[in-house]
Amino acid sequence: MTAADTALPLDGAAPAADPNPAQPRNIMIVGVGGQGVLMISKVMALLGQRQGLQVKQSEVHGMAKRGGIVFSHVRFGKEVWSPTIAKGDADALIALEWAEGLRWLDYLKPDSGVFIADTRRIVPPFACRSRKHGATTNYARETPAEIVGRIADGYALDATSIAEELGDVRAANTVLLGTLSVSLDDPPAEWLAVIEELVPKRTREINRKAFEAGRAWAEAARRDPELRFDKSITRRPAARAPHPEVSFEVTVNAAWCKGCDICVKLCPERCLAMSREQVATVKHPDACTGCHVCEWLCPDFAISVKTNVRESATA
Repeated sequence: MTAADTALPLDGAAPAADPNPAQPRNIMIVGVGGQGVLMISKVMALLGQRQGLQVKQSEVHGMAKRGGIVFSHVRFGKEVWSPTIAKGDADALIALEWAEGLRWLDYLKPDSGVFIADTRRIVPPFACRSRKHGATTNYARETPAEIVGRIADGYALDATSIAEELGDVRAANTVLLGTLSVSLDDPPAEWLAVIEELVPKRTREINRKAFEAGRAWAEAARRDPELRFDKSITRRPAARAPHPEVSFEVTVNAAWCKGCDICVKLCPERCLAMSREQVATVKHPDACTGCHVCEWLCPDFAISVKTNVRESATA
């Protein structure tokens, strides 16, 4: 576990845009390793710095490479003393993983805080007490509709799917930035300039599209409250009977695999192995039970697990 407290310099910065120095903005970002929590944190910090404001940023990310939690506090205003946000004092809570968002909800200002969450589920291994197909997990059961309904200003969207449709699932964090931008006063051009400065040059175009997609989603959701939550996720039944005609297909994107070995070490059925080139490969496909642990914990989004159900001849 590590923590950093950074007060960014003000030399040469533009005049402050926020006229209220007594109320700095408090932005909290949470998720798990590999989702881009720190990228969002850097964007928010640089955005505040360019407005000539004091910025304090703190983060915890020590276990990120093993699928552990990552969170960051960003505070900016004309005068900011503490680098951390107290419970009930966050103006915005940005969650890149659904259960992590629920875990930090008590940090949000109860009457005015903005909650923005990707509904993507990354189920930790210890929540999977049974790996058989159809078994239930101990993962959070609250639906997006339930959570958004009890928050003053809430948004729960499938940012991961939006990014995937644009061509790169790794841009889901930028989709959330676009969603957040609608709730703040800063012009979109300033957001895009900061994002362009912080992301690799080859990903600038996909990040621009992701930001605009997130912003368009939020603008539509503001016009129609029924669009504020992902309706594809409903409360799951307590138990499901396993389907007798089901199989699983594990696919590894070799171009994205960085050879971290996490999937190989954590696969409960030992389906995976590392090749001589240090790329994950599917060694025992028939042993896969479809638990998705490898897919959820891959920090590079290089693994996908597809469930195939064979229709009965009498159906």
